[in-house]
Amino acid sequence: MEKIKGLINAPFTPFHENGDLNLEPIAAYTAMLMKNGLQGVFINGSSGEGYMLTTEERMALAEKWVSVAPKGFKVIVHVGSCCLRESQCLARHAQSIRAWGIGAMAPPFPKIGRIEELVKYCEAIASNAPDLPFYYYHIPVFNGAYLPMLDLLKAVDGRIGNFAGIKYTYESLYEYNQCRLYKDGKFDMLHGQDETILPCLAQGGAQGGIGGTTNYNGRELTGIIDAWNSGDIETAREKQNFSQAVINVICHFRGNIVAGKRIMKLMGFNLGSNRIPFQNMTDEEEQHMKKELEEIGFFARCNQF
Repeated sequence: MEKIKGLINAPFTPFHENGDLNLEPIAAYTAMLMKNGLQGVFINGSSGEGYMLTTEERMALAEKWVSVAPKGFKVIVHVGSCCLRESQCLARHAQSIRAWGIGAMAPPFPKIGRIEELVKYCEAIASNAPDLPFYYYHIPVFNGAYLPMLDLLKAVDGRIGNFAGIKYTYESLYEYNQCRLYKDGKFDMLHGQDETILPCLAQGGAQGGIGGTTNYNGRELTGIIDAWNSGDIETAREKQNFSQAVINVICHFRGNIVAGKRIMKLMGFNLGSNRIPFQNMTDEEEQHMKKELEEIGFFARCNQF
């Protein structure tokens, strides 16, 4: 099974002023991401407010992203839901429109607390799109599924034929690396934290990843990998430290989903507001954030359109 090389972006979902889905910007969105070195998208996930979309909206987004994606640009569809039947429906739909792959995080309700429960959940979804690689999206801070991922790999090995790997969005670099080393790297371990790409590269990982700050800082994040591959450690270190400085700013303003979407607006690409219950930034907060970004030289280094 193919392993992803390079960074995949987790895009925001565009909305009109009235809160309706806005598909119009997606073609330009795709072109911008490609220009800045991104290899594809992981849609309808946490950055895309996927759990706050209707099934019909999630399908419409998937169809649009697939329709505008040029050859080689991967579209992975997050199909996780609190309703398993909805996840299965979304998985079948993703296969029918020829998405590149699918993924799912454990549901926030009911909470999954055992490996076997998680395996059955993944199996029930993956089997509905047997022709597509399936990635488990490990983000326990969102759903409380603090389970050992190495045990998951051992449990799915030989049981879920299209299980490709894990989108690993958690702080344990040790566990990430142990999963990466399992059976000489059998599974694709996609790094999911933009703030620690360089230390994972030093362990031998992070050849592929999925992130959210790549929406506006993709040039610098892909630059970390490029610099590492060329042996320029000082440049890789500087770019990683700059990327952490950007993350420090968004943490002052409710994180990537809220602040990141407003950064896109500051860059000239307005994708609308976040859906309730997210608390959108005020105009005053936007100006404070803009000032903090200017102080670190962000706008000279951010993604270009």
